[in-house]
Amino acid sequence: MAPFRVLFVCIGNSCRSQMAEAFAKTYGKDVLEASSAGLFPATFVAPITIKMMRERGIDLKGQFPKSLHEVDVPFDIVVNMSGYPIPHSLGRKIVEWRVQDPLGHKEHVFQQVAAQIENYVMQLLMELRLNPPALATVR
Repeated sequence: MAPFRVLFVCIGNSCRSQMAEAFAKTYGKDVLEASSAGLFPATFVAPITIKMMRERGIDLKGQFPKSLHEVDVPFDIVVNMSGYPIPHSLGRKIVEWRVQDPLGHKEHVFQQVAAQIENYVMQLLMELRLNPPALATVR
């Protein structure tokens, strides 16, 4: 079975969606192809995001914020962390994750957000690995 195409979306594609994409690429290459984008992309990935991921052994080298217009749609699953509605044309299934935007907050908030996103990504991966027929209708 071909991997599911998953897009992670947040506001600036500088923190949350970058973390989610990196966790998904690191842990889930066998079941998904991960991308990320922002509703209003920043000009760079937040340095503290890079630091948080590096502390987890994940290098964000080469990553940069992208807009929704820069990704190849549609996706099988779109994970929306922006808190705003997103176009249904982006994907066959849209999942909402409530994750605080850490931008502008202290390092401990970034750590909490990274842990929460890592947990959500691991849950998504388990679902895709254990119950792919249930998501087959997504394709």
